[in-house]
Amino acid sequence: MEWTDIILFTLGGRPVLLIDLVSSILGLTCVFLAGRNSKYNFWVGYLYTAALFFLFWNKSLYASLLLQPISLAINIMGHWRWTHPREEEQSSADAKSLKVSMLSWPERALAIAGVLIVAFLWGWTLDSLFPSDPHPYLDSCVTVMILLAQLLSALKKWDCWIVWLLVNISQIALHLSVGNVFMPIVCSLYLINGIWSLYSWMKLYRKKQ
Repeated sequence: MEWTDIILFTLGGRPVLLIDLVSSILGLTCVFLAGRNSKYNFWVGYLYTAALFFLFWNKSLYASLLLQPISLAINIMGHWRWTHPREEEQSSADAKSLKVSMLSWPERALAIAGVLIVAFLWGWTLDSLFPSDPHPYLDSCVTVMILLAQLLSALKKWDCWIVWLLVNISQIALHLSVGNVFMPIVCSLYLINGIWSLYSWMKLYRKKQ
């Protein structure tokens, strides 16, 4: 038996694997550190991406697996941006740190349009290639929003937490719809952290930090 197949316990009649718990802990740690404006979230993010790779491979979720290189690239880019800001982007508390900023309304409109278009195309692809997926369009929309949230977080945009909240709510509904019990609990913790981080980053934005 491989370590990714180790069952720790059952919840709601479904097994919770070691890889499920490891990836959940790494993911929660990553967003917790990001919400507290810590650059160390990226180091945890590298481990989280690796854990997700094994998780999706173990569950044969190849569509999600193929997106992990994109997540890794965003993480690397964000690590660089947070620690190498341009002069006008420097935090008032630390010149070597990127300050929190916001998207303009036109940028927000463009982001929403982009999510809808890409999610529709990705959903259509999933429906064609993986007809067993019960919710291809919702699944694709959540996936695209995750990538958008990661990108906005990498650019240290306050708006990333709005997207994360939408992701968390959607994921809770998605997991409950297929009878999963463990992941809605994890997503609820993400949701709580997202609400707190939304407030915390607003304070940083006002202080130009």
